[in-house]
Amino acid sequence: MTADAPAAIVDLAALGEDFTRDPYPVYAKLREAGPVHRIRMPEGADAWLVVGYEAGRALLADPRLSKEWRNASPALGVAQVASGRTMLSSDPPFHARLRGLVTRAFTPRRIEQLTPRIQEMTESLLDAMLAAPHRRADLVDALAFPLPMGVICELLGVPFLDRASFRELSNTAISSTDPEARTAAVKAMPAYLSRLVASKREQPGDDLMSALITASDEEGDRLTGEELLGMAWLLLVAGHETTVNLISNGVLALLTHPEQLAALRADFGLIDQAVEEMLRYEGPVETPTYRFTTEPLDIGGTVIPGGGELVLVALSDANRDPARYEDPDRFDIARHEARSHLSFGHGIHYCLGAPLARLEARIAIRSLLERCPDLALDIDPAAVSWRTGMLIRGPHALPVSW
Repeated sequence: MTADAPAAIVDLAALGEDFTRDPYPVYAKLREAGPVHRIRMPEGADAWLVVGYEAGRALLADPRLSKEWRNASPALGVAQVASGRTMLSSDPPFHARLRGLVTRAFTPRRIEQLTPRIQEMTESLLDAMLAAPHRRADLVDALAFPLPMGVICELLGVPFLDRASFRELSNTAISSTDPEARTAAVKAMPAYLSRLVASKREQPGDDLMSALITASDEEGDRLTGEELLGMAWLLLVAGHETTVNLISNGVLALLTHPEQLAALRADFGLIDQAVEEMLRYEGPVETPTYRFTTEPLDIGGTVIPGGGELVLVALSDANRDPARYEDPDRFDIARHEARSHLSFGHGIHYCLGAPLARLEARIAIRSLLERCPDLALDIDPAAVSWRTGMLIRGPHALPVSW
């Protein structure tokens, strides 16, 4: 295919639930035909999909692809979801300024200091789950969702009395299938966050939001009010959603691979490596947030036009490319090369919250297995309902028993 030959569209939307449940064979077939394909997304819009590890990794760091929506072609028919300008929707030099300021506050030491609190929250959630009379629960509702949300509340310094309503509001804004409720929540959340920022300015605490307010570079530059709200949104959407599905997908992988579950139970020293393999095998992000062409790109002989074309990198396929991983469809918690996965991206947009997501997953999954020695999946794996769309990959619910 060349710039002169129109690309045939692969209609992923027409594949329905089969693609949602198991997209890997489809990606593999596309990869065998070449690294670039014109697709119709399940969301309805057309895009260019890049498959394979090397092509995907290169594009994630390609400066000819822009994250700024002003560079998107009006003909795409896609709308910006997040409000305000964030690191995920910025190019250099603006991106470097934002990331530099945030990095000053979101330090490894701050993340490490959260360890006891994350453990405490995990134990509390497991106490409540294990008190269920029928020894059954939805792991998403019981642990995978509320733990990352609790951590976000800690980071943002949401007052304890506000947390129940904050969680309800943010859950509706992020995950509700009711368009009216979701729209109302999306409008209400910035108002709440604005009040939170104002209160932190008056009475700063030992939380990330207070630190972000005071963070400055050598020249005294600080985040604006709009940028602070954008960072809060980023924590809610990017930070929370990915960790929810990392935990859910990881537990599902273990429960459907009993020999790997047994190996981890026999040696919890493998937990770090196990989390990396969970990220590789069934990562929480199927394709990253949108990128737009600023000039034509020639990838393996296929030319993607410039002018704001939408380009998606199939992270899920890159992580199962046999050219990079031996026997890639095998879940193996002892796989040494797993850490090279692209689940947190690559290049300047590599996920800033990756250490926190890893920490939460390690604590949550180890504690769950220690507290529930006979944990089992309480549903046929083929009956698990997966989230639609090509951004977030994870189950709507994960019924378990013990």
